[in-house]
Amino acid sequence: MPGVIPVFDGHNDAITREGAPDLSRRLPDGHLDLPRMREGGMRGGIFAIFTPSSGAASRQVRFPRGVHAEPLAPPVPCEHAAAHARVAAERLAALEKAGELVLARGIGDVDAAFDGSTPPVAVLHLEGAEAIDPGLESLADWHARGLRSLGPVWSRANAFATGVQFAFPSSPDIGPGLTDRGEALLTACAELGILVDLSHMNEAGFWDVARMDLGRPLVASHSGAHAISAASRNLTDPQIDAIGASDGLVGIVFATAFLRPDFADDPETPIALIAEHARYVADRIGVEHVALGSDFDGATVPAELGGADGLPRLLQALRDAGFNEEELLAVCWRNWRRVLAAWWR
Repeated sequence: MPGVIPVFDGHNDAITREGAPDLSRRLPDGHLDLPRMREGGMRGGIFAIFTPSSGAASRQVRFPRGVHAEPLAPPVPCEHAAAHARVAAERLAALEKAGELVLARGIGDVDAAFDGSTPPVAVLHLEGAEAIDPGLESLADWHARGLRSLGPVWSRANAFATGVQFAFPSSPDIGPGLTDRGEALLTACAELGILVDLSHMNEAGFWDVARMDLGRPLVASHSGAHAISAASRNLTDPQIDAIGASDGLVGIVFATAFLRPDFADDPETPIALIAEHARYVADRIGVEHVALGSDFDGATVPAELGGADGLPRLLQALRDAGFNEEELLAVCWRNWRRVLAAWWR
């Protein structure tokens, strides 16, 4: 009988769900709350703060079936994003104060959550750096607040870079790369110990980051393999190879539109497709570079999975795809632990 394998999930949008629900109780809808995490063996994760563009009521994006392209979302002013992000960060702080979770400030907090002897660990993440002023004066304050992970862009442009628009099918080679301010932001993140996440970065920006040689692993927290699903948000084989060469990781996304060859935003998608993307990346660059990055509460996920409480079903799908118990422990926890420690050193 397989043992219990703790899960660290590389991306969720639960704290910026519309209506700001109380994650300490089991919710009637959505994918993730603390009771569901306990039921599914999820003992840690990266909790994203996302500020919607004007007119967008929530983070979750619904995609029509088939070939199409969504325009880049409108930019968000720094002042608006900063105010929105501070409120969302306070939700995590309140959960920590109540003893419901631990906000990670160092790798010891991640290690302590591994065996379930402490509350789950949450890594504070900005999905899109609009809350950081272009002069970076607020970055140290955010670090002091607990920020330990940052995606320079969502799927829109800002002062630092341009995100990749949602296009099906399409390569991620859409738009310009890092700006000078973007390079300064990434350098400052490396100095402070804030992981840089390349999911939502277009291809030009990805290679700009790789060329910077920050001495840290390349990380895409919630992406899939472009060879299986040719969506713009997924990683090409050369990008996957570069991540492996840097000792980084790909957090396999659960979003159905990025899993399926036909891009259908369909909850009837089998969870075996998540395992297929994981198997593809593992076969190409090694199991040590594969992890999980669900996008819970930010996308349509397979109904067969449901939410965080359904993670044991995903682990079985990974076993069925040929991952043994030691490899599952790496995919579910140890690989995220390694790259977090490398960025936070």
